[in-house]
Amino acid sequence: MITPISIDVMSLNLPSIVPMSIAIFGALMILCIDLFRKHNDKHFYVVLTALFLLIDLVSIVSYSGDVRGFFDVMLVDGISLLAQIIIVVSSGLFIFLSLTKQRFHEYRYPEYYALFLFMTAGFQFMASSDNLILIFVGLETASLSLYTMIAMHNRDKSTEASIKYFTMGALAAAFYAFGSMILYYVTGSVELGQISNHFAITNFDNYPLILLGVVFMIGAIGFKLSLVPFHTWAPDVYEGSSASLAGYIAIVPKIAILVVAIRFFSIFIQADDVWVKSILYMMAVVTMTIPNLIALVQTDVKRMLAFSSISHAGFVLVAIMLGTSQGIESLFLYWIMFVFVILGAFAMLWVHRTKEDPSFYGFTTDYQFDKFTGLVKTAPVAAFMLGILMLALAGVPPFSLFWGKMYLLGATINSGEIVLAVIMALNSAIAAFYYLKLIIYMFLKTRDSGAVVLEYQAVNNLILKVIITISVVFAITAVFWLDSIVSIVRMAVEVSGY
Repeated sequence: MITPISIDVMSLNLPSIVPMSIAIFGALMILCIDLFRKHNDKHFYVVLTALFLLIDLVSIVSYSGDVRGFFDVMLVDGISLLAQIIIVVSSGLFIFLSLTKQRFHEYRYPEYYALFLFMTAGFQFMASSDNLILIFVGLETASLSLYTMIAMHNRDKSTEASIKYFTMGALAAAFYAFGSMILYYVTGSVELGQISNHFAITNFDNYPLILLGVVFMIGAIGFKLSLVPFHTWAPDVYEGSSASLAGYIAIVPKIAILVVAIRFFSIFIQADDVWVKSILYMMAVVTMTIPNLIALVQTDVKRMLAFSSISHAGFVLVAIMLGTSQGIESLFLYWIMFVFVILGAFAMLWVHRTKEDPSFYGFTTDYQFDKFTGLVKTAPVAAFMLGILMLALAGVPPFSLFWGKMYLLGATINSGEIVLAVIMALNSAIAAFYYLKLIIYMFLKTRDSGAVVLEYQAVNNLILKVIITISVVFAITAVFWLDSIVSIVRMAVEVSGY
C-alpha cells in the first residue's frame, strides 16, 4: 500500500518565490496580451515591464519570511535580498532605455520584454538559492533569454555576438554540470550548506577529486564573470549588443553569479584551502591587469568599456578571495557604485546612437574614439556628463567608484594582503589613462578642417534624461550617501552570517 505524501503548505514558505513569480507572470501576461491585441506601442510594453519590476521590488523589500523556503531549495538571506534589489532596480532602469527615439528592430516585439522579465527572474533564482540544480536552472533561463535578446538587435555583429555567447555559454554550462556532478558524487548532496558540512566532517577526503570539481566550477563561474582566461567572449558580445544591453550585461548577470561565487568559494576559503585561495589570487591579479593593458590600445569606446568591466570583475574577485565580512561588504558597496556609473556611461552611448552606417561619417565602428572628437563644441552637456562618468570609473575622488575602491583596498590591507593592495592601486592608475583618453578626445582635440562633423541630437525623452541625470548626480554626490549604503550592506552581510 502506497502511503500518501502530505505536504504542509505553510512549511513551503511560498513568499520566498513570490518575487520571481511576479516577473514570470508579467512575462506570460505580455505574451498573452500580444495574442489578443497586436501592434501595441513599445511604450505600453515598457511601462508594463517596469510595473511588474516595481511590484517585484516591493515584494523583495517587504519580505519577512524564513530564510529557507520551497522544499529548502530557496535561501533568502540578507545578501540574497540585497542582490535581488540590485538586479531588479538595475533592470528597471535599463528597460527605460528602450524608449530611445530611434526605431530599433528589437523594441517592436513584445517577446523582447517577455524575455527581459524571464531573464530577470532567472537571475533572481540564482541569487536566492544554494541548491546547485536550481542555480543551474536560473542560470540557463537567464542565459537563453539573453542570447535571444542580443540576436534580436538584427545586425551582423549582433548575430555573431549571440552565437559566440551561446557557444561559450554552452561550454560553461557543461563545466557547471560536470563540477556539480563531481561534488554530488563526493558528498551525496547538491546543497552547498550540506556540502560544506560534509567537507568539515570528512576533512576533505578524496581531495584530488574535489579539486577537479572545483576547477570545473571555477571555469563556469569564471565565464559568467568574464574572468581571465574565460573572458574572450566579452569584448565581441559587448560590441555586437546594443549599448543598453551591453551595459546590462556588465552589471546584472555578474551580481547574480557573484552571489553564487560567494556561497561556493566561502566553503573552501573558510576552511583555509591553500589551492583554491591561490587559484583565486592568481585569477584576480591577471583579470585586473591583462584587460587593463588591452583597454589602453582600444579604438572603440564600447570595447574599451568591455575590457574595463572585465578588470572591475577582477577587483571584486579579490573581495571573495579575502573571505572576510569586510571583504563581502566591500564587494556589494563596490558593485552598487559601479551600477550607476556604468548605467550612465552606456546610456550616454545609447541615446546618441544612430541607425546610419558609421562609415557615412568616416568611422569604422559606432563608438570609435574619433567620433567623440570635439564633442564639447557640438554637445557640451553630453561631453560634461560623459566626462564625469569617465572620472568616476577611473576612481578619481570624490566620485562614487573612488569610495568603493577605497573600501575594497581597506579590506585587502586589513587582511594582510599588502602586495595585492599595491597591485590593485597600480591597476587603478593604469585604468585612469584610458578613461582620460576619452575626455581628451572630447575636450582637447579638434576635428580636421573638411572632416565630416557628426551632430549629436538632443535626448528628447524626459525619462532618459532623468536616468542619465540620476547616474551623474549619484556619481558626484555618492559621498553623502556612503554611510547609509554601508550600513545597509553591513546589515545584510551580518544577517547572512558572513
